[in-house]
Amino acid sequence: MCGIVGYIGGQNAAPLLLEGLTRLEYRGYDSAGIAVLGPKNTAQVHRGVGRVRNLAAALPKRLTGKVGIGHTRWATHGPASEANAHPHTSEDGRVCVVHNGIIDNADALRAQLADAGVTLTSETDTEVLAHLIARAKADTLEDAVVEAVSRITGTYAIAVTDTAHPDRLVIARNGSPLIIGVGEREMFVASDLAALVRHTSQVVHLDDGEFATVFATGYRTFTVDESDTTKPATEIDIAAEDLDLGGYPHYMAKEIQEQPESVERMIRGRLDDRFGVARLDGLNLTPRELRGFSRVKILGCGSAYYVGQIGATMIEELARIPADAEAASEFRYRNPIIEADTLYIAVSQSGETIDTAFAVEEIKRKGGRVVGLVNVVGSTIARACEGGVYLHAGPEIAVASTKALTNMAVGFALIALSLGRVRDLSNADGRRIIDAIRALPGQIKTILDAEPEIAEHAKTVAAAQSLFFVGRVRGFPVAREGAQKFKEISYRHAEAYQTSELKHGPLALIDESLPTVAVVPSDELTDRNLAAVQQIKARGGAVLAVTHEDVDFGELDVPRIVVPRTEPELDPILLTVPLQLLAYHAALSLGYDIDKPRNLAKSVTVE
Repeated sequence: MCGIVGYIGGQNAAPLLLEGLTRLEYRGYDSAGIAVLGPKNTAQVHRGVGRVRNLAAALPKRLTGKVGIGHTRWATHGPASEANAHPHTSEDGRVCVVHNGIIDNADALRAQLADAGVTLTSETDTEVLAHLIARAKADTLEDAVVEAVSRITGTYAIAVTDTAHPDRLVIARNGSPLIIGVGEREMFVASDLAALVRHTSQVVHLDDGEFATVFATGYRTFTVDESDTTKPATEIDIAAEDLDLGGYPHYMAKEIQEQPESVERMIRGRLDDRFGVARLDGLNLTPRELRGFSRVKILGCGSAYYVGQIGATMIEELARIPADAEAASEFRYRNPIIEADTLYIAVSQSGETIDTAFAVEEIKRKGGRVVGLVNVVGSTIARACEGGVYLHAGPEIAVASTKALTNMAVGFALIALSLGRVRDLSNADGRRIIDAIRALPGQIKTILDAEPEIAEHAKTVAAAQSLFFVGRVRGFPVAREGAQKFKEISYRHAEAYQTSELKHGPLALIDESLPTVAVVPSDELTDRNLAAVQQIKARGGAVLAVTHEDVDFGELDVPRIVVPRTEPELDPILLTVPLQLLAYHAALSLGYDIDKPRNLAKSVTVE
């Protein structure tokens, strides 16, 4: 959600800024712009609505300068327009600013600036920063930025240029990610590692409340009182080719197909056959500490919330302790009771989801123990948690999460196994789960091999304007995630219900125009699920079942997507995979932009 890039060094800045913005397109945006300090220290600002390629096509052929900043904007204050696109400038054109986040007191600041005679040219909150910095009574750009941000409330990651100080960028962070990339006599700035990996593997993550001055030859990090924080660079383990399409038509297609390998990475070295347990040293919890927890609370947003529900069921079944999942976006606003004997688990692909990061802060402020289940090493949530499990899914570019989500579910299986084995889960049952986890990559490959068949089913359900997804107990969060994927990229209304709740209201909507995708595993609830399918069919509703080979539908004429059997506790992991393909091919048949669905962003870094 929004993207920042910056460059200072010996190369022409514009091509590097455009490349970085292109790498950040997956985050979601509606306009883009760059500002380059020209040879005579003038700010050359170019902005436009639409894709980065449109901006690039509109740039003058000779746009020179070795210092610059760029931005992709996701509209919050004011619609997508050239005037609202970043970078924003001061009245004299001297100061240029790009900003991710939301300034909560922007209206009051805009009024103050207008009363002081400043002409505001946009509807954005960001523009106030450019004017505040330019009007600050400070001797240095650093002091001006510190003075300006001291007047705002809210979240921000900002990068600033000043024609009066052409040898530097000044950046600051509070609640929104910002990273310095360290090169050879050149430096980069970005809100996401994806914009940096082609140029450097050495990065510095800013913390909340931290500032930095970035020169071509180095950087200085400091706090609001000008105290140096002296942060060393760290090595990142992402290859540039991991961010390429690799011959696939869409990143989502690529990431779906990468799941056997990503799950293999996730479990490598983490399964202990001898003791029937998972090795999760990164949790930083001893067996005694694990045994001391009497409850587990899982926090995530969107798909991470739904996979958290899958995880909660796994934990209750294998560890026999109460567990539940909650939307992180609501958690801190209800003044939650934080219990010392509860293990809190924060789930986020990017590790930058702001609602989840705020939930982590709330737990820590009240003395709770929180660990993370994240994909990005060094991310905000990863650094804030006291331990965690990295997903090792590799970079995920498509907005709709697939391989990271599957690895989250596998991560919960490992956590549930660890919690179970310090309680009443036997060694034999532990080895049973380990064997099933080890078989998952091959079973996922079997599901992916059925893609042509699933694609045909997708074309059929895509013809409907609305769909139901239904499941019971283990199957319900699978249905919720299936509906989420479907609505995200096909723009069809898709609603998930517990199968048992159909007769309590939703059954009134069933007719021949509203198909139902039913999750019907072979388990203790198969008969109940089949009875519900029969009720839907009796009312003229079409049903597509995601099921196991041995489920007997009798005389019911129901098309099926068959999934390999695993241990019942792990069924949701495999049942989720075909629903990814179903959503993908539905969107494909409808001709939509699968990797960049409208109104959505990959990493939600504003409230």
